[in-house]
Amino acid sequence: MTDLWKDLIPQDVKDLYEVHNFNHAAEVLTQGCPDEFKELMEALITFRTNTGEILKAGGNESDIPKSFSGFLRPKDWLETKIHGDLIIWMDATSKDGVQLKTEKQIKRFIDGHKIDFVKNRVAFDVEWNSKDQTFDRDLYAFRTFHECGIISAGVLVTRCEELNEIFTKLGVKNKYGASTTWMGKLLPRLESGRHGGCPVLAFGIKKKLVLDWKE
Repeated sequence: MTDLWKDLIPQDVKDLYEVHNFNHAAEVLTQGCPDEFKELMEALITFRTNTGEILKAGGNESDIPKSFSGFLRPKDWLETKIHGDLIIWMDATSKDGVQLKTEKQIKRFIDGHKIDFVKNRVAFDVEWNSKDQTFDRDLYAFRTFHECGIISAGVLVTRCEELNEIFTKLGVKNKYGASTTWMGKLLPRLESGRHGGCPVLAFGIKKKLVLDWKE
């Protein structure tokens, strides 16, 4: 029963990516944001990389995240920041029965949380090879956008563990180390609830997406 959500993910996507569903993100996206979900699935199916891009320096600014940008930016998936002040109203009654009202304002309580791709009520980000702490920033941003009622769900793409075989054979395993952004660093954060109540759908890039790789 709990795996019924997998039927909502296109088979082509499941063949190419490791998929994890938190807080019913697949259900929320397919039912509440079907157009945005369809565009993201098209982006995932369209994406491919090669060993040349893997060897190229550049971390998360490499050509791999830019491939998603090239597909989604023309479709109005925009980098989005939010800022906000917190206003607190306090009501109390004195011992003489007098109603006391006070107000406190915390400036920039929400201060510049950014997500690389937002369209309508869906957030999307790609973490190819940053420091793994970047996931904390991403999940906190997803959580904040969700708690502010701006998004319904977030989608995150990163590397899955099986790419380590390619990195080892190409001699770049140190570049893609254990403390960088890959699924093994993302899942414990999601399982511990760092995304709060925000539904999150996570995709891990598999070896099949490396066009010129031969087993």
